Amino acid sequence: MGSNLLMSFFSVLKQIKLLFLIALVYGCFGEPQDLSGKVFTIPTNDANPYIKLHANITKPITAMTMCQRFNSGLDRGQTLFSLAAKSTDNELVLYKPSLGTYRVHVRQKSLDFFNLPDVINEWISLCWTWDSETGLTQLWLNGKRSARRVISPHVTITGEPSIMLGQDQDTYGGGFDPKQSFVGDVTDVHFWDKVLSPCDIKYYMNGQVKSPGNLLNWEALQFTTNGKVFIEKSDFIC
Repeated sequence: MGSNLLMSFFSVLKQIKLLFLIALVYGCFGEPQDLSGKVFTIPTNDANPYIKLHANITKPITAMTMCQRFNSGLDRGQTLFSLAAKSTDNELVLYKPSLGTYRVHVRQKSLDFFNLPDVINEWISLCWTWDSETGLTQLWLNGKRSARRVISPHVTITGEPSIMLGQDQDTYGGGFDPKQSFVGDVTDVHFWDKVLSPCDIKYYMNGQVKSPGNLLNWEALQFTTNGKVFIEKSDFIC
């Protein structure tokens, strides 16, 4: 009898711990929201505005594709995507230092891509791929792809990442530089733990998502915001 009571006690304790963890996650990030037809609007860089994203990452990342659409009126440098680890800030970062130039960071290494589509105050559909096995990385913008290049082969992204839109993280979850912040609209953010096929990327470029991201899904997104960040209706497709 005593043994059965003890087992029941530990079973209830495990369930309480699980419920506590679930409540903690939802308390920090809220319930997943379907943001279809919506955009995050960051109208100013005052007070370090950002969107912190909760990714469904359960294993090390050895390949990835990140897609988003953005619209900005700035011609200065801007951070489009920032994934930091506790040990390394620039684990996966996509930065735009100037019009037509895009810089990718993987584990502190960086590469610049030049002469790619970039128009002020117009929507840009963007996808970034990287494969750890070969180190091959590539950008797609408005249907035009860059040449494939090599960065950080055999690197694995591990641990619990801090993922943000709107700011570059020079430390885990912080260390912002206003001169690198994003100001504008961003929508349709998806993140996969694989390299999408060219056909799937072209599908995204045409305004649709064949299969939502399994790490970040715009149609079921968990997030928190800081500063002046608004959710507005999208005018990408009307």
